[in-house]
Amino acid sequence: MQISPVRFFIDVPGSGAVDAALIAPDSAPPQALFVFAHGAGAGMRHAFMVQLSVALMQRGIATLRFQFPYMQQQSRRPDRPEVAQSAVRAAVSAARERMPGVPLFAGGKSFGGRMTSGAQASEPLEGVNGIVFVGFPLHPPKDPGIARAAHLDQVKVPMLFLQGTRDELAGLALIREVTAALGMRATLHVVEGGDHSFDVLVRSGRTAEQVMAELADTAAQWMGAQRVSA
Repeated sequence: MQISPVRFFIDVPGSGAVDAALIAPDSAPPQALFVFAHGAGAGMRHAFMVQLSVALMQRGIATLRFQFPYMQQQSRRPDRPEVAQSAVRAAVSAARERMPGVPLFAGGKSFGGRMTSGAQASEPLEGVNGIVFVGFPLHPPKDPGIARAAHLDQVKVPMLFLQGTRDELAGLALIREVTAALGMRATLHVVEGGDHSFDVLVRSGRTAEQVMAELADTAAQWMGAQRVSA
């Protein structure tokens, strides 16, 4: 399938303009728009980001991907939280302007999801109905803990956690503890055999395509449920 995203720039206050790309279903208005932030080590053009965006589009969900300023500047060091959160706010604002009236969600892969929830905890993101974490980075590898989740107590919108059972950045017992403490605001979906990149072992008998479909199905259904409950 040939996909032609709408490409544009988003101005991040104090950090200049960053690339952004919007893809949406052609046949009907989207059911929702997901502001999808990338992880720490790869930008918005990474194959995983593109593939999940396309899979969501096929399920009626538009996505807006964008670069964090450090990635735009080709730096290896991620932005400070205040800079990254400013970029998230700018992307959410751009999403509202481009698709007014479409139910809005935000989140991202790993670092991008954590920066989104950090922004929401600091000051609610206008119009955002929920946050989707595509692998929440709960702790560094081999250093388990839940300190990175402390700010989630201040997030008052629904949250979906997509987590692999082999994720070295989020021990399954710990992520279950975190989501249980958040109560009805949190939904945890466990991807059997997935690591932090949602890769699965060959012996699992599952393909990357099947895992991608599971992620997209779960996220699309969850967003649809939030729209109904709202």
